[in-house]
Amino acid sequence: MKITKAVIAAAGRGTRMKDLSKDKPKHLIEVLGKPFLYYVLNNLKTAGIEEIILVVGYIRPAMEKFVTDYKNEFNITIVDQFQMFGEEKYGTSVPIEAVENIIKNENFLAIYGDNLYSPRDIKRFEETDDYNYIGVLKHDNPEKYGVALTDAENFLVKIIEKPKEFVSNLINTGIYKFTPEIFKEVKKVQKSPRGEYELTDAVQALAERHRMKVLTLED
Repeated sequence: MKITKAVIAAAGRGTRMKDLSKDKPKHLIEVLGKPFLYYVLNNLKTAGIEEIILVVGYIRPAMEKFVTDYKNEFNITIVDQFQMFGEEKYGTSVPIEAVENIIKNENFLAIYGDNLYSPRDIKRFEETDDYNYIGVLKHDNPEKYGVALTDAENFLVKIIEKPKEFVSNLINTGIYKFTPEIFKEVKKVQKSPRGEYELTDAVQALAERHRMKVLTLED
């Protein structure tokens, strides 16, 4: 089944960007004269994605202006997660929960709006089977990231956040292909010790049901 929709999580401010994001979401910080988000969308479009669902929150009007500025280039639907759940429900699982009524029974791509993925890697997710997929990357310093443990059949076993001892050199890159199974799991996610609703908890639940495979990025 061809994947035509991509969900982009872009509700956060980006506090680590300091003054760069004081008047705009971090995704709209300019790089070579265009908002960073433009390059994210352009790579999705090049890879064959036809519809973008942009999940916003922080300074929504700036995101609406972006959509207007590039309406001739991209087919974008805005979903406001703050409007749906309030600002107090925050974390990486919330954007997925916010799009269920739009996605319905389709498979879809999900990414974070502050990461850039190549059209080649995006296209590889479109060519997968009917399992859920997580994109990983071989990294020299895996201890700084969420690390993916896999089995011999390329299924995800577990994600370990910032392990103190070496367990694997495959890190979670924040790109996923989901089936509608994900919606049931994100609704079960509880607030984590750091006070957020984590998408990796839902991913772990799918992994435990042998429904999450791993795809290693090439770029």
